[in-house]
Amino acid sequence: MNAGDEKVFAEQREAFGRISALIDEARTIAICAHTDPDGDALGSGLALAQVIRQRWPQKQVTNLLADDAPVPRLYRFMPGANEFVRSSEYEGSPDLFISVDLPIIQRLNNGKDVLERAAKVVVIDHHPSSAPFGDVSLVRPDAAATGVIIAELALYLGVEITPDIANCLFCAIVTDTGRFQYQNADSEAFECASMLVDAGASPSLISLNVYQSFRLAYLHLESVVMGRIVTFDRGRISYSYATRADLERTGALPDECDGLIDVVRSVEGSEVALFLKELPDGRVRGNLRSKGAWDISSVARAMGGGGHKAAAGFTVEGGIDAALAKALPQLQAVLDAPEDPSSEAVG
Repeated sequence: MNAGDEKVFAEQREAFGRISALIDEARTIAICAHTDPDGDALGSGLALAQVIRQRWPQKQVTNLLADDAPVPRLYRFMPGANEFVRSSEYEGSPDLFISVDLPIIQRLNNGKDVLERAAKVVVIDHHPSSAPFGDVSLVRPDAAATGVIIAELALYLGVEITPDIANCLFCAIVTDTGRFQYQNADSEAFECASMLVDAGASPSLISLNVYQSFRLAYLHLESVVMGRIVTFDRGRISYSYATRADLERTGALPDECDGLIDVVRSVEGSEVALFLKELPDGRVRGNLRSKGAWDISSVARAMGGGGHKAAAGFTVEGGIDAALAKALPQLQAVLDAPEDPSSEAVG
């Protein structure tokens, strides 16, 4: 561990102490992640709730969904996934609101209303942010996943990492590192994953549910998206898209599309990838990935979203063509800028 690491972990321990004090003072606690939650958002939130209940069994802890949509099908196997409450249906004013896995308060969607009613707010995240919020904000952009931070919080608190907690956190880490294939799969992530397996996490169970249980409708949509992949800027940019009509025709669900960006990313020679999905309300959700040190988070921010240097996203109005017309020139500009070979991309 170098001096920089020591400073990061010292600051994290100090933040853990402040977070622990706020939990200790609270009676009602609400935990919420970002809109359109992924494996890290859901797994981290579920694990954190179990950690708090174990350490403070007298607390009333509620896991909230930012949206009115149900938990995505692929993640319903996680322990506690059937106990989520929609933020729009939560009427209380919690003593403590804990935001996990998001850097921008607007991405809480309906959860923002609950946050504004809360007495205190804690943020636990690994996305870089230019506008931190919360009474305590623990943000570590160097962490591979929010699940890594939650696992280390559990160790700090001295709670037993049960198999249920371990499976939630392993799912969080494995999905945010792209099955340990992205640039953010560092030694801390591997050490944490190893500890979770020792605690009872089942990599095969998580792989079966998240990566080996696709509905036939989704696979038909994937074939459509693969057939549409186009390269741009001498092959450096690969992109594809799925429309509402595609989803209706194949029977695929919007929440099944998260992995399609990796199909687009796999094109040989491409350095950045873009996948666009038309949402039921007509907006377009964009996912961006970078294979090297190119920082595509600036493009996401310019499009009203955010994320990491190597993995980011945005949601815009105006349709697929308008999103492509705006995003592609910006991606080209990123690739035309001098690459910093010393920088490390984070997924």
